[in-house]
Amino acid sequence: MIQTFLKIKRIAIVVALLIAIGFSASAQQVISLQKAVELTLERNLTIKQAKYTESLAAQDVKQSQYNQLPSANANPTAGWGFGRSPVAGNYAYVNQTIFNVNGSATLQFTLFQGGQLRNQILENKLLLDVDKKNTDKIKNDLLLSVVTDYLQILTNQDLVTAAHQQIDIAKITLDRTQKNFDAGNQSLADLSQAKAGLSTAELNLTTAQNQLDLSILVLKQYMEMDPATDIKVERPDISKLTNIQTAFDANEVIRTAFNVNADVKLAEAQQQSYAQAIRVAQGNYYPNLSLVGNLNSYYSSAQQAYHFVGLSPAAYQTIGTVVGTGQQVQTPLPISQPIYGYYSFYNQLKDNFNQFVGVSISIPIFNHYSARTSVSKAKLNYENAQVATQLTKNTLAKTITQAVQDLNAAVKRYASTQQTYQADKDAFDIIQQRYDVGLVNSLDYNTSLTNYEKAQNDMIEAKYEVVFRSKVIDYYLGNQITL
Repeated sequence: MIQTFLKIKRIAIVVALLIAIGFSASAQQVISLQKAVELTLERNLTIKQAKYTESLAAQDVKQSQYNQLPSANANPTAGWGFGRSPVAGNYAYVNQTIFNVNGSATLQFTLFQGGQLRNQILENKLLLDVDKKNTDKIKNDLLLSVVTDYLQILTNQDLVTAAHQQIDIAKITLDRTQKNFDAGNQSLADLSQAKAGLSTAELNLTTAQNQLDLSILVLKQYMEMDPATDIKVERPDISKLTNIQTAFDANEVIRTAFNVNADVKLAEAQQQSYAQAIRVAQGNYYPNLSLVGNLNSYYSSAQQAYHFVGLSPAAYQTIGTVVGTGQQVQTPLPISQPIYGYYSFYNQLKDNFNQFVGVSISIPIFNHYSARTSVSKAKLNYENAQVATQLTKNTLAKTITQAVQDLNAAVKRYASTQQTYQADKDAFDIIQQRYDVGLVNSLDYNTSLTNYEKAQNDMIEAKYEVVFRSKVIDYYLGNQITL
């Protein structure tokens, strides 16, 4: 019974381990270069910020278009007045509290504003285009950074593999040296040197692994990925890449780049926006012509109880009596008395309602030279943008020329490192065979091993440098970067 229980327990542990291993394998994400680019473009916060800036610029375009519409505003006010004020209908002042209500509505339509409304729309559209091109620039810069880091990861992976191979060789060397030392064929110094060689190889592995981990972390940051996420970088077979072009004409690359490079497009778009800003500023020299309409009415509690509604009926005064008939003789009084009545809120608003339609013109005569200053500043900004555009082109031309030279140097370096690696490998194979039979001392052996390891690392780095330098040229040509 106990044996059966233990057997079941062992089976359960094995199943649990298999499930854990399967889960770990499925949780690991395999990242290709294309996947890294897609995730960066989708998640990167710098790109998202640039897109928000685009959206704000689009709202500015809409607002400048809305500015062509009439403006309408209603301005109701209400409040109490205190102190001495005239009594309605009498030539007298008394201390009283008066409640007043005023209401007005204004409609204004700009007929002419020196072309500023139209020019502002054009400028805002150009600024929107600037923000779009800035987003493209950010995307392109990130794309190049992702490709650079991706190739660095591949390089570091090969360096880690080479470091493991060097450790294996160092262990074999230490084992043989230990046996020779035990047999009395080698000294303690030889054994110590073999141990130091193993320690150096292990240190090189630690350094290479740290560099690999750091480059993977940088790639995760580009993709806005949790640093704890387990990823595996897909390794393309560099030896099978047939589209690695290594011969470029710098002048041809420069001419093409001037038409497609995001930096140049951004600088040219900024220059156009500054040129349009001059036209906007020049509009301040012209008068503003507007069509204006106004509605207005008011109510006052001071008129509520002293509203004149008319004169009293004619009054007569008896001046005598007719003898015999007794009929009274009357004569009208010379002045009729005014009659006051309640003046309602509605009636006041209706009676006080008035309208106005007219044309308003504002002619700039002297405003502290503000218009002239704004035009001068706009022209200076445009001239500075021209210089910035040319500077961008000059910098790009210099960078491309240097990139072509770097590619040519990388091709030559790779060819040289291949020859060096093969020569050092052949030399090490021979020395290792002679070392095994005791014909070579440990110093010569370790020297040959060091040369072989260095040649291997140099060739790995040179191989990826050729790929990277070629992809940089593709970037400036506007080609899609793939591996």
